[in-house]
Amino acid sequence: MKFDLLNNRRKAGDIPLLICVFLMACFGCLMIYSASSYTAEVLYGDSLYFVKKQIIGVILGTIAMIAMSFLPYEKLAKVRIPLVAIACLLLVAVFIPGIGVSNYGATRWIGFGSFTVQPSEIAKYSFALFAAGYFSKNYKKVKTFKGIFPVLAVGMLICVLIIAEPNMSITMCVGLLMLGLIFLSGTSLKTFALMLVPFALAVPLLIILEPYRLQRLSAFIEPWASPKGEGYQLIQSLYALGNGGFFGTGLFNSTQKYRFLPFAESDFILAIMGEELGFLGLLIFFAFCLFIILRGIKIARNCKDRFGFLLASGFTLVYGIQVAINALVVSGAIPPTGLPLPLISSGNTSLIITMASMGVLFNVSRSN
Repeated sequence: MKFDLLNNRRKAGDIPLLICVFLMACFGCLMIYSASSYTAEVLYGDSLYFVKKQIIGVILGTIAMIAMSFLPYEKLAKVRIPLVAIACLLLVAVFIPGIGVSNYGATRWIGFGSFTVQPSEIAKYSFALFAAGYFSKNYKKVKTFKGIFPVLAVGMLICVLIIAEPNMSITMCVGLLMLGLIFLSGTSLKTFALMLVPFALAVPLLIILEPYRLQRLSAFIEPWASPKGEGYQLIQSLYALGNGGFFGTGLFNSTQKYRFLPFAESDFILAIMGEELGFLGLLIFFAFCLFIILRGIKIARNCKDRFGFLLASGFTLVYGIQVAINALVVSGAIPPTGLPLPLISSGNTSLIITMASMGVLFNVSRSN
């Protein structure tokens, strides 16, 4: 009887994960309203402009999460190549005049009327799926460089297309994801160590090739050297975090959201959270983030097959890497770069894809 109860419990899947993800998405709507209401009123005459879009994203994301919860994850292995091919085509499409949408000097979106999609968000998870499928099918070859080359080739292609937009932050995310999945595939330490050399050299090279990245690096080192230029955003972010103190100024009481801090509702929403909720509030928030990551790790560890293990690991890595990079940028620990905070920042593509990936994690947990 005890065995039957345990078996049924496992088949139910990781319900706490889905609940936490949904609550985080709802909390994101609350913080987006707080961070964007003034800007939305000034620019669009509607203080709920960004929130309305985000609520639509939460609804669609919840539908996607539920749908992926019931779609057997094993079937995803069969579409890994078409999906990563579509993701690459979408990344190419952003450079086609009339289709690609430019904003703030970058072309990162595809536009269909008032509807936009950010292909790089799709590419991250498509690559994780492709790598998981390849490594699970060719696990005997991963010890050598030749064995991991297909994953390296696809990963580098995606990185090149994303950095051309330009989008350094998502490129870093995909690069770290690629390294993480190759390591988890079981490759030899020698092969993995040889891979790290070109990756380590690529980062400073990419910074040198683009003057604006050098400016951002100098602003990171000494933001007060250009307080009205490249250093402005970091300074305003630090003002917000400093103003919040330990307990915060209170919900809706941020001052930096009054158009002092750029991208307050998207890439730098964590700074507004720190100002309003304080250090204590951020600790609680990161505890929820850590809960999602630990549940993902547990699901991967307990998975019954190699594909499920790598798929769950890859999707968990994407979430964890994005949270870490966003937090480091907002706090000034690494040079400023645009990357949304998963489930919280304004942006439907990231929200829907992230919630769908959590549905896949839940589906993997049902098979454990």
